[in-house]
Amino acid sequence: MSIEQNVQIVKDFFAAIGSSDRQDLLALVADDIEWIIPGKDWPLAGTHHGHAGLAKLLQTASEKVETSVMEFYEYVAQGDRVLVVGFSSGKIKATNKTWKDDWIFAITVRDGKLTNIREYVDTQALARASE
Repeated sequence: MSIEQNVQIVKDFFAAIGSSDRQDLLALVADDIEWIIPGKDWPLAGTHHGHAGLAKLLQTASEKVETSVMEFYEYVAQGDRVLVVGFSSGKIKATNKTWKDDWIFAITVRDGKLTNIREYVDTQALARASE
């Protein structure tokens, strides 16, 4: 697939997350997707595998985290890799504490499907909001 197609697939993935369209979302990810969110002491940290892991991650996110802002600044692509640079803010529901996070998602797209997502996030800000 072309670099432009890979970027569009990533954009479609985030749009599907935003619309909570599970069918569209699963169509965009490989069966063995791996999503890595670094850190500890906050609800989404860990390595999540496959469609079941993705579903559990998104369920946990909707139960534990409220995202009020999600901005996508830039998409940088080369080969099968797409880096997404952005910003998010919100609150952890259990503590009602707010967080702000400048982030980068490093995403691998193969054969039209996301196979790996690694987030580079402000783990301290998220852990503090979870305390």
